[in-house]
Amino acid sequence: METTGKAKKGAAGRKAGGPRKKSVTRSVKAGLQFPVGRIGRYLKHDRYAKRVGTGAPVYLAAVLEYMAAEVLELARNAARDNKKSRVGPRHIQLAVRNDEELSKLLKFVTIANGGVLPNIHSTLLPKKGGKEKRGYRLCFTRVLREKITKLKKLIIIIIK
Repeated sequence: METTGKAKKGAAGRKAGGPRKKSVTRSVKAGLQFPVGRIGRYLKHDRYAKRVGTGAPVYLAAVLEYMAAEVLELARNAARDNKKSRVGPRHIQLAVRNDEELSKLLKFVTIANGGVLPNIHSTLLPKKGGKEKRGYRLCFTRVLREKITKLKKLIIIIIK
């Protein structure tokens, strides 16, 4: 057999037997942790549009990565506030609901095992101690005065 200088089939555009270059993923090129290729495949497979550009999965991966990092940072802070080393659903719930923009974005989202924000309505809270005691004292002294006047009248009637 003679070799005519043509490459073997399946050599992916390189000379036969030449060294193979290491592939660089689009995630690495974009400097992202989220998988650009997988997101692009999902965009195409789920038919969000007839055609999907090359920049769309990169942009979407960047946005998703930013959102995940933001939520995890706030949840980590909430866990640290509660003196826990692990982030749980409760910490994610606290992080999302205490942040104005995330709360608006995830308004209709239910986080399983997240619980609710601690909140007591102001009308249910007890009133200040000073005013309540004063009111009680005023009422008590009024009752005492009324009883004393009745006793005086009774004494006057008995004396006569």
